[in-house]
Amino acid sequence: MTVTWEELGWERLAAGVGRCRLPVWDCTAGLVAGADAVLMIDAGSSPAEGARLHEQAQSLTGHRVTHLALTHPHFDHVFGVAAFPGAEIFGAVGVDAVLTRVRDRQELRADAVRNGLAETVARESADRLVPPRHLVSGEWTLDLGGGRQVLLANVGPGHTAHDLAVLVPGDPEVVFCGDLVEESGEPQAGPDAVPSHWPAALDRLLGLGGEDALYVPGHGAVVDAAFVRAQRDALATRFGVSP
Repeated sequence: MTVTWEELGWERLAAGVGRCRLPVWDCTAGLVAGADAVLMIDAGSSPAEGARLHEQAQSLTGHRVTHLALTHPHFDHVFGVAAFPGAEIFGAVGVDAVLTRVRDRQELRADAVRNGLAETVARESADRLVPPRHLVSGEWTLDLGGGRQVLLANVGPGHTAHDLAVLVPGDPEVVFCGDLVEESGEPQAGPDAVPSHWPAALDRLLGLGGEDALYVPGHGAVVDAAFVRAQRDALATRFGVSP
């Protein structure tokens, strides 16, 4: 019997395209199915959460996840990466260093614990991190088969120094924004944020998707171009960045 997106707690956004809001940190994971390949966008906050995502992706598409795109290197988006063995992993240039340097892994683990992840789980997750093999400096087109192509775009820096967006063409077009856009609260600017470039990153997102796209934030409900534009203006005011 075929399982539906809704039965597994996923929100279907377009044909073969969906997302789910993960518990605890309300982090978004995305899924794009082609005829020959399956792309997961972000990996969850632990190997166990990543394994659940991978299992659900297989139930929804009938295939294992072949590609994994990491929108940025924060624990709630990358700590599940070990659950996708064999997947081709993509990230913005520089993410590989964050996920391999000892001090950066230690900081990711500490940040996870500060935010409520159990110390044992945080340690295991950090130890099992797998860096991307494919690093995106500009744009990278993935062919998932059956006429489905997906564009990976290095639109940052902004929320971090290594922000990657994912554009899924179609009707409607869908843009996975990572934490460059947040709907469920004010965008978070930690020590690795680059506030002076953040509004420009949102302009690049809007250029990718256009006025009629669905914009999927890293946390919260799906939004439209007007919301992204308003958040860009609010960030420019907050950080004193000229338009």
